[in-house]
Amino acid sequence: MLKAKPNLESRIRTLKMDWATVYDLLSGKDNSSFGCDEHRQMVVAKDAIWNIHKEAGQCRHHSFPYYDQLTSIYAKDRATGKYAQTAVDIFEEIDAEDVA
Repeated sequence: MLKAKPNLESRIRTLKMDWATVYDLLSGKDNSSFGCDEHRQMVVAKDAIWNIHKEAGQCRHHSFPYYDQLTSIYAKDRATGKYAQTAVDIFEEIDAEDVA
């Protein structure tokens, strides 16, 4: 058994969650104010938009160079339709459960 396996699995989960956040910002519902700077490989928006979407703050100053490659891998597994949830929806649901 590889000792690195748990670390690799953890890194893959983190990478997928980061990708999902960026994907939701760029193509999710009610997020048309976000754009992509292809040169810097970053999500961009006006300061007022970042202040409204504080949950997306982790993406504000970080580049995401493998977004296109990860989109080709993970986008086909994304739910669509009336039961689809964004990462923000899931975090809000978890926070609501924690409060209850």
